[in-house]
Amino acid sequence: MELVQYQVDAFADRLFAGNPAAVVPLEAWLPDGLMQAIAAENNLSETAFLVPDGGGWGLRWFTPLAEVDLCGHATLASAHVLYRHRGVDLPELAFATRSGTLRVRRDGDGYLMDFPARRPRPVAVPPGLAAAVGATPNEVLMDGDLLAVFEDEATVRALAPDTAALLALPGRGLVVTAPGQRHDFVSRFFVPRVGVPEDPVTGSAHCLLAPYWAARLGRDALRAFQCSRRGGEVGCTVRGDRVLLSGTARTFMTATLHLDPPDRTG
Repeated sequence: MELVQYQVDAFADRLFAGNPAAVVPLEAWLPDGLMQAIAAENNLSETAFLVPDGGGWGLRWFTPLAEVDLCGHATLASAHVLYRHRGVDLPELAFATRSGTLRVRRDGDGYLMDFPARRPRPVAVPPGLAAAVGATPNEVLMDGDLLAVFEDEATVRALAPDTAALLALPGRGLVVTAPGQRHDFVSRFFVPRVGVPEDPVTGSAHCLLAPYWAARLGRDALRAFQCSRRGGEVGCTVRGDRVLLSGTARTFMTATLHLDPPDRTG
């Protein structure tokens, strides 16, 4: 069996920036074990699998270690593949996912994604957090992931977390953020629990970040930058219980996957 796989730099206006995602269009779902094995072989933050579903597509995301409930950059990459490489010319794409229906449409040179908002609540600073990242946050909030807020962008950029220590913290992963110098806010995201020590640019984290910063800054439209080594800009607009995320994407590679028949039972 042969499958086409695309590798796309998402939240990137040029190659070798943003967050690389693999996208594998399918006619029907492969066994879960095989999709997980493909994601592990790719060793990217996420590999997305697409299956036609009525007038839209079913969409699932796998890290090298696990399937996840929501992934922004691989959704953006999937929309890019459908629009740019698979001949789709719909005004809007609908993806059926573990997080409900996600809708994506073209937005100038990029794409606009409609995602669920996450509203973190303040919590006490977990023991070991400051030691794990090498700095003490001003405040900590939580909604599935920990959100640690720091004084300034320089502090966030300088953090060098201890991966083993991060695994001892509550929540799935750790988002760190601060006011930005050229953007409304900056962030980084560490999620070693699912095999991603640091995610380069994370759409799902901005579902958490955008409501926090919108409330703090008193406005709903924000410009964000995830200041990982690769880096990427994310446009954010909070609308009630939804967050609109915008970004651009660039195709890096189209490849053929050669899968032996026995692998289908994996």
